[in-house]
Amino acid sequence: MQASTTTPEVVPGQETDLSEAFARGWRVVVWNDPVNLMSYVVFVFMRVLGFDETKAKQHMLEVHEQGKSVVAVETREKAEFYCHRLQEFGLKSTLEAATA
Repeated sequence: MQASTTTPEVVPGQETDLSEAFARGWRVVVWNDPVNLMSYVVFVFMRVLGFDETKAKQHMLEVHEQGKSVVAVETREKAEFYCHRLQEFGLKSTLEAATA
């Protein structure tokens, strides 16, 4: 007996949905809050995003002084991962689609 194989049905428009999901067009935005210490935010940026101390401090100061900082522009999947990890560390972060 031969096992039957099926190929997935291609739904019109689905290919573009997938390509959009993997396009580097998603910003990770970290917002200011009155809770976290500046040194802690620097630590989280270094730990989660792999920033060196100088870059982490620059983004922390941007968050502190301007209310927010775009800390990454990535594919949707990676941006969602970063956003979730930042939230796990207690930072307020959101995703937004990058405009052309």
